[in-house]
Amino acid sequence: MSPTSRTTAATDTSSRRPRPHPSTTVLLVRHGQTATTGKVLPGRAKGLHLADTGRGQAERVAERIGELTVAAVYSSPLERARETAAPIAAAAGTKVKVDRGLIECDFGEWTGAQLGALMKRPEWRTVQQAPSTFRFPGGESFPEMQYRITGALDRLRREHDGATIVCVSHADPIKAAIAQALGTPLDLFQRIVINTCSVSAITWLGGGPPIVLAVNSTGASLKELTPA
Repeated sequence: MSPTSRTTAATDTSSRRPRPHPSTTVLLVRHGQTATTGKVLPGRAKGLHLADTGRGQAERVAERIGELTVAAVYSSPLERARETAAPIAAAAGTKVKVDRGLIECDFGEWTGAQLGALMKRPEWRTVQQAPSTFRFPGGESFPEMQYRITGALDRLRREHDGATIVCVSHADPIKAAIAQALGTPLDLFQRIVINTCSVSAITWLGGGPPIVLAVNSTGASLKELTPA
């Protein structure tokens, strides 16, 4: 074989190598601040809208996400989430799609209760230290919530293979999704902090496991969210 033939053969072999699969990234955004944030457990109660501070937060997170190419913006059906998603979708040049899998945990009989009063209940220690064993009276259990949110994210990221999407949800579902991606037991998920209008990012490379790129990001540029 001549040197030219060997070079051609090597080139042909190289061209047959599979190209790296593009990453699929989900940006998890908690809704903006409301008048009851940190005071009441609003749950799925309707009619709770963003406060002025929350609307400002939503505009700022939209500017941050606007630096990226976003294929779709999904939101929990609750008003505070949809109002947060609206400026993000506008910045991305798309419309908000509502997905019930992103909804807040169903707190059942605890819905609308003052957090200060709930913290005095004996069950609160279980909520904080062994959430995998707890079901809200008349509502959802933490494992059910985690199964729901992670199932929704798996479905949505498969629909947008190789792209970046935004999912606007609530603190506990986002914490549960991050814990699952990290391989952290659900009983430790309360150690994760998710502030209003923070961005957390999970990416998937081909058929590999999820990779957590950011948790509770509130100020840095999102352009750096790429797996090393």
